[in-house]
Amino acid sequence: MNLLSTLANAFRVPDLRKKLLFTVFIIAVFRLGAHVPTPGIDVSRAKELANGISGAGLQLINLFSGGALTEMAIFALGIMPYITSSIIMQLLTVVIPKLEAWSKEGEAGYKKITQWTRYLTVVLAVLQSTGLVFMFHSGQIRTANNTPVDLIPHWSTPRVALIVLSLTAGTALIMWLGELITQHGVGNGMSILIFTSIVSRLPTEGRLILEQKGPASFIEICLIGIAVIVAIVFMEQGQRRIQVQYAKRVVGRRMYGGQSTYIPLKVNQAGVIPIIFAASVLYIPLLLQNVIHNQALLNWINNNLANQSSWVYMVVYGLLVVFFTYFYTAITFNPVDVADNMKKYGGFIPGIRPGRQTAEYLDRILTRITLPGALFIAAIALLPSVFIATQGISALPFGGTSILITVGVTLETMKQIESQLMMRHYEGFLR
Repeated sequence: MNLLSTLANAFRVPDLRKKLLFTVFIIAVFRLGAHVPTPGIDVSRAKELANGISGAGLQLINLFSGGALTEMAIFALGIMPYITSSIIMQLLTVVIPKLEAWSKEGEAGYKKITQWTRYLTVVLAVLQSTGLVFMFHSGQIRTANNTPVDLIPHWSTPRVALIVLSLTAGTALIMWLGELITQHGVGNGMSILIFTSIVSRLPTEGRLILEQKGPASFIEICLIGIAVIVAIVFMEQGQRRIQVQYAKRVVGRRMYGGQSTYIPLKVNQAGVIPIIFAASVLYIPLLLQNVIHNQALLNWINNNLANQSSWVYMVVYGLLVVFFTYFYTAITFNPVDVADNMKKYGGFIPGIRPGRQTAEYLDRILTRITLPGALFIAAIALLPSVFIATQGISALPFGGTSILITVGVTLETMKQIESQLMMRHYEGFLR
C-alpha cells in the first residue's frame, strides 16, 4: 500500500507526473522497435530462435536488447555498443592525458567526452553489426537446441549493407532515446532501457521453465530468485565506512573544518561491469570462428568456451569476473588521489598519518573488501550455468547480469523519485 500511495503522490505533482509519463512513452517506443524486423532478414527462419539462442556473448546481447536479437529486429544490438564505448572511454580517461583533462573541466569536459562516446558507439555498432551479419549467414547462429539457422539465404553486398545500416541506425536511435529519458524523464536513461529489456524477458523465460520442468520447479526457482534478490540488495548496500576527521582552520574571519565524516567504500565497488567485461572476452572466440580453419580448435571452442554447462567455461568465466572486479575497482577508485585531496583540505584518518600512509591504508582496506564482493558477483554470474548443468534449464530469469542490473536500477530510480517527493513534502518509498 505504501508503494501505491507513493506512486499516487508522484502523479499528483505536475512536473513529476510529466516526467513519469514521458519515460513510459519512450519505453513504449523502445519496445516497439524491438519487434520491427530488420530489412533483408528471413523473418520466417528468425522465428526458430523464439525459445532462445546459444552462446554467452549472444545471450548477453539478446538480454540487453530485450529479445530483439532472437527476432532480428532493428534494435537487435540493443544498448551493448554504447555500454562498451562508455567503458572504453572510462578506461582511456586514465591513460590519455587529454581525456583526463576533460574529465576535470566539469560540465564542458563531460559534454566533450559524451560526444566522443557517441562517435565510438556508432563505430562499434558498425563493427558488431557486420560481425553479426556474417554469423547470420554462416550458420553459427544457433537455437537453444543447438540447431544452426541461416537467416540470410539470399546473400548479396547490397543486402548486407542494408542490414548493417539498419542495425547501426537502431543502436543510434536507442542511444538518443536513452539520453531523452535522462534529460526529460526520471532516472538514468540507459539504465532504464536496460532494465526494461531485462524485465520484458521474464515472462518468456518463465514460460520456458514451466514447459521444461513444470510448476514445482517454477515455484522453486521463484523462491530462489527472491533469495538472490535479497542477497543482492544486502550486498549492494554493504559498505565499509572509513572515518575522516577535518582539522579546524581559519580563513579570513571564519573558521572551517573541525567536523567528522566518512568515506563509504562499497563492497561491490565495480557493480555489474565485471560481468559485462567477462562475457565480452568470452564472445571473442565466437567471432574468431569465422577466420579459424582448425577443426579441432573449433570443436574445443564449441564444447568449452561456447558451452555454458562446461566446467572449463565456468572456471574461466568466474576467474575473469574476479579479475575484472579488481581491475575496474582499481581504475575507478584511486587511493592516492583520495589521500591527496584529504591532505589538501586538512582531513585525516584517526591513527593514520596523512599522505602516503593514508593511501596505503585505503588501498589495503579496498583490496580486502573487494574479494567477497568479487566472489559474490562471480557466484551470481554463474547461476545460469549451474542450473543448465544440473537441472537442464536453458533460461534462468534470476541469474547473472539481469538480476544485478534490475535491482541496482530499481534502487537508484526509487531514490531519485524519493528525493523529488521529499522536496515537495510527500512521503516517499524509503522511510
